[in-house]
Amino acid sequence: MSDHAERIVRDMLAAFGRRDLEAIMAAFAADAVYHNVPVAPIRGIAGIRTIFTAFLDAMEWLDLEVVHLATRGPMVLTERVDHFLMRNGAKFDLPVAGIFEVQGGKIVAFRDYFDLASFEGPAGMRLGA
Repeated sequence: MSDHAERIVRDMLAAFGRRDLEAIMAAFAADAVYHNVPVAPIRGIAGIRTIFTAFLDAMEWLDLEVVHLATRGPMVLTERVDHFLMRNGAKFDLPVAGIFEVQGGKIVAFRDYFDLASFEGPAGMRLGA
């Protein structure tokens, strides 16, 4: 289970660098929850698709670098540095801790912990209300 969950998460994260929205979305269960913990969670595949489409549209280039990864059964914990080049020209790196829950071969929960101001300032995007 741990190896399978790890592969699903690694493949999904790598799909961001390829800007492959369909591969990203294929990793999620229909009722998945995506939560950038500084803001309200997004529930369901339609909402997750909307936010990931907005991210990809705003970014010229991105790489979600996995620094460390640990698994235990269906849980995958990542320490990442997310590298962004925004269409507005801003380039920055964001340290992130991500937690994923995988069930039935799909991600059912994805939580990212990071400093909101360190993203919103250079990105020129508001994630919160």
